[in-house]
Amino acid sequence: MCGIVGYVGSKKAAPIIVEGLRKLEYRGYDSAGIAIHDGKGIEIVRTLGKLIKLSEALEKRTLDGTTGIGHTRWATHGRPSEVNAHPHSAGPVAVVHNGIIENHVAVRQQLESQGVKFLSDTDTEIVAHLVHRELQKGAKSLFEAVRGALRQVHGAYAIAVLSRDEPDVIVAARYGSPLVVGAGEDEMLCGSDIPALLAHTRDMIFLEDGDIVELRASGVRIETVAGGEKVERRVKRIDWSPVQAERGGYKHFMLKEIHEQPDVVEATLRGRIDLAAGDVHATEMGVTPEFAKELRRVYIVACGTSHHAGIAGRYWIEQLARVPTVVELASEVRYREPIFFPDDLVIAISQSGETADTIAALKAAKAQGAKVLALCNVLDSAIPRLSDGALYTHAGPEIGVASTKAFTTQLAALLLLAVYLGRRRDSLPAERGREILQALWEIPSHMREVLGDADYVHAIAKRLVHAKDVLFLGRGLGFPIALEGALKLKEISYAHAEGYAAGEMKHGPIALIDEALPVIVVCPRDAHYDKTFSNLQEVRAREGQVVAIATKGDESILEIAQHHVWIPKVPDEVGPLLTVLPLQLIAYYVANLKGNDVDQPRNLAKTVTVE
Repeated sequence: MCGIVGYVGSKKAAPIIVEGLRKLEYRGYDSAGIAIHDGKGIEIVRTLGKLIKLSEALEKRTLDGTTGIGHTRWATHGRPSEVNAHPHSAGPVAVVHNGIIENHVAVRQQLESQGVKFLSDTDTEIVAHLVHRELQKGAKSLFEAVRGALRQVHGAYAIAVLSRDEPDVIVAARYGSPLVVGAGEDEMLCGSDIPALLAHTRDMIFLEDGDIVELRASGVRIETVAGGEKVERRVKRIDWSPVQAERGGYKHFMLKEIHEQPDVVEATLRGRIDLAAGDVHATEMGVTPEFAKELRRVYIVACGTSHHAGIAGRYWIEQLARVPTVVELASEVRYREPIFFPDDLVIAISQSGETADTIAALKAAKAQGAKVLALCNVLDSAIPRLSDGALYTHAGPEIGVASTKAFTTQLAALLLLAVYLGRRRDSLPAERGREILQALWEIPSHMREVLGDADYVHAIAKRLVHAKDVLFLGRGLGFPIALEGALKLKEISYAHAEGYAAGEMKHGPIALIDEALPVIVVCPRDAHYDKTFSNLQEVRAREGQVVAIATKGDESILEIAQHHVWIPKVPDEVGPLLTVLPLQLIAYYVANLKGNDVDQPRNLAKTVTVE
């Protein structure tokens, strides 16, 4: 989740671009940079850290040009550093880029074999060199050179490009990463999100995947990258306030992040799946194939929501890789004397990569010689630095304190890891691996379907808003989802909620059930359905108020549950990525109806750096 801003017009571009980047700070970043065309050439300034550092660097320069591009970087390839910051250049070309170029390794090797010298570790720099090569081969314009370059890359991108030889032009394009064009009076802008442009225009053009656009002060032309066909994109008038714009039109960041989940899960999967082989590529998994074969035990340490993801991971790893798996609260590991072995794989899960208890747990594991894999969102944070390998989720910055998209991307990453281990250990046949990975690849579209029923979930939340206690039940992979649903409701609505394994209901919680107690049951048509349905019947026999998260078309659920939320029928392994979505929405709507501060709930912090 980086930020792009471009400007072409009659005003000084640098201050406009920096201010636009400031409006995108909520997306998170570790470095920033700007490229300004002064009519003679391109000046590039890049800094590590916050935008104030870039502003201070710009104060020492005279940049009067009226065309430019800027970028805030959230590292995905190459650690945060000034040399890895954007813009990147090659010959007369400067490029900023969001996204992930999946074939960057192969393209880099090809270019290096042709004598190209790379200065950074990023995938973006290959785009700059490809554009330069297209110009050298005779491309008639920057527009044509960028089009030719993009035909050689695979993956997700939003890019903006300048050329020394075309001083009043920006060429931009998108595929799988957002890019908006702003149409002003005798000026044009582009940006990753609406807030960057609102100070200058409310007239926006939303590019679609495969679009390439040439921006001049007088207007734009838009064509397709693949075929070169001209396309028309309607100008839309945006009436959001600046605060609304930062949240993408949503009332809270949490709601925005809930609805971002299909896209960020796609980002987690992108470039990692080999469907034809029914396998997962080893390059970004953080575990060598050799150690994957040799390891004797997996030991997962995490806190809070990440711990719930770890419980789901245990089910997958034991089932698919046939490796004994332990899941431990990181906050408890250091207060006893755990035993680790050199052939243990310890997985430290943390959104921020800075969770103090998880750091302490992984240090205890490393002290005894265990291999540690970091499963984190923030590149080069403390936990990845301390670990032997890292598996990044690529969820982008998560602003809301109550985690949503970090959780589902952790689930996706853990399922990928389970398949990867299973294929290395010959416990998972290729055909079965292909079925699971195909289902996982399709899950973002199913997530969009579930999130499309948000209004129905809102109606259920209205019935829960006055509940003082709520019980969540689930079995198998539904159990960690019940735990997560209860935690979400506690965190932001301040209602007392408990998550239980459905089979444990008869060992205590059943005493609480009466007509005043809402019971939310994760009950898809999976391998455990009959047993879970029996628990649901026990709740109804005691007048409990049942809300069922169930498979679409399950007539039996309609006979017994007062309320239900449908999810599509999917293979059991990927079900948790769907069943958790209604629970996130229920928690959000209940908290919002109560008037709570959803994004900053009381007594909680986004990153827990104390023990």
